[in-house]
Amino acid sequence: MAEPTSEQITPESLTSKLQQSLQTTHVSIQDMSGGCGQAFTAVIVSPDFEKKTLLARHRLVNGALKDEIAAIHAWTPKCLTPEQWAKEKERED
Repeated sequence: MAEPTSEQITPESLTSKLQQSLQTTHVSIQDMSGGCGQAFTAVIVSPDFEKKTLLARHRLVNGALKDEIAAIHAWTPKCLTPEQWAKEKERED
């Protein structure tokens, strides 16, 4: 399979790949590059992150998106456990 180009990378394609690779309960990805697919921020919630350091969480996500990350300019994930996500949502309310 050919490596994806930035034109093929969308928030939807990244979300789909993460949902296939990790046990996610929430994924929210925004294209911060005005739609050109070069910079993304993400909130990824998964029980797979339980008892893992921030670095280990990022490695899990970056491993799942290895080809896509190689084709884009900037990738900023925020990796949370379901408990952390619930607390963050409470603070927003």
